[in-house]
Parts: sequence; C-alpha cells; structure tokens
Amino acid sequence: MEWNDIYDKDRCKTGRLHRRGSKWKAGEYGLVVCVWVYDGHGKVLLTKRAPGKTFAGTWENSGGAAKAGENSLQAIRRELFEETGIAAEEHEFELMDTGRDDIAFYDYYCIHRQTPLEQIVLLPGETVDAKWVTLDEVYRMIERKEICHIIAQQFIRQAPALRQKQTAQD
Repeated sequence: MEWNDIYDKDRCKTGRLHRRGSKWKAGEYGLVVCVWVYDGHGKVLLTKRAPGKTFAGTWENSGGAAKAGENSLQAIRRELFEETGIAAEEHEFELMDTGRDDIAFYDYYCIHRQTPLEQIVLLPGETVDAKWVTLDEVYRMIERKEICHIIAQQFIRQAPALRQKQTAQD
C-alpha cells in the first residue's frame, strides 16, 4: 500500500496521509512530478504505458506521485530511475513549470541525457517500450492520439522551453 502526503491549497503539508487509489477530499492535494528527458539534439525520451494501467498503450514522459516523506526532487529522481533506469542527482533536474488542479500540485522538470535505448531499463507493469522522438514527432503523435491527453497538454505548454533547451545544446 502506497501513501502520499496531503497538502493544503497553499502547498503546505498538513501532516496527514492519503492512501493511493482512494478519493481525495475537497481542499486536499497530492504532489505529482513529471520530467522531459531531452538529448540536446532535438529529441525527447518517451515511454509507453503498460497494459492494465490507466491510458494503457499511450506514450508519455516519466513521472508519478510523490510518496509520503518525499519532496518534489526526491520523487522525480525516483520516478525517472524506476521507469527508465536513468540515474540522476537532484541538482541535475531543472524545474520548468508548476501547476495545480482539483487534487494535485504538479512540478514539471527537464533533464539533459543522451542515454542509448539499449541502456533504458523498463519497469514491468509500468512501461513496455521507450523511444527517442523529435519535438515535431511528438506533435504528430498527439494528433494521432498516441500520447496520453494529459501529457499532450503538458507538452504543448512546455514545448517552447524544450525547443529552446535543445537549440542551446547545439
């Protein structure tokens, strides 16, 4: 059983815990983190969601819910490693954006890596495939509904900053 910290509307921990999978009460929020892994040559890393997961078979960036006791950077470091086998230090992640909806705060990160696909370690039950794609290909995948709509919205909002990071690496 997994537990998450409960935050208030001002993103302060309440000291209470939420059991993953149970309904959030009004005024309670969790913390979700996501990361765009970019190679500096115009590509980002996507993973494919496993059967049995919500949005199964769609492509996404790495991320997930912070566990109880984790801060945002600890959570994104763990999620990236669990889903891809890519190890990184907290200082390597760059915060791109934050947001909030009815049940969670979101922190969106990016990190520069040039990890060959054969070195990606997929997490059974979570991810079944990985690929490097250009930013333009992500837009085409969104049009074909191959990317989870939540991730698609996130990408569209963050693509200009990702494109800028890619060109800064050249």
